[in-house]
Amino acid sequence: MLFIIFNGIKSVSAEDKVVVWKSPTCGCCEAWITYLEGEGFDVVSHNIENVVPIKNRLGLKDPALYSCHTAVVSGYVIEGHVPAMDIRRLLNERPDILGLTAPGMPQLSPGMASIIPKNYDVLSFNEAQQVEIYSRY
Repeated sequence: MLFIIFNGIKSVSAEDKVVVWKSPTCGCCEAWITYLEGEGFDVVSHNIENVVPIKNRLGLKDPALYSCHTAVVSGYVIEGHVPAMDIRRLLNERPDILGLTAPGMPQLSPGMASIIPKNYDVLSFNEAQQVEIYSRY
């Protein structure tokens, strides 16, 4: 396995494929996928009409943490417009959490109105749905 080190954070490896579930009509979800691909992630997406059963199956049960799309990478849940830098940090640090979420649809987030995240928090959450601020933009 080949890793490139840049500022202490490894590049994305083949094992770090991002699998996304989203509505077939959601343009911002497609824009987030395109953004991640541009950041070097290998992304596979599945169009489904109702993403909530996937969220629940993956352990995301609190609707306050929901966003428009749900993804998994290396066993972690990624909910919504989480920036690539946070996903890389997650994969580098491998914390004991269920995943990361950018609840709702932050307007200045990758896939929405900005590639550079601004004015929102990315939260980590565990199986009990307890949250902590992971990144603040």
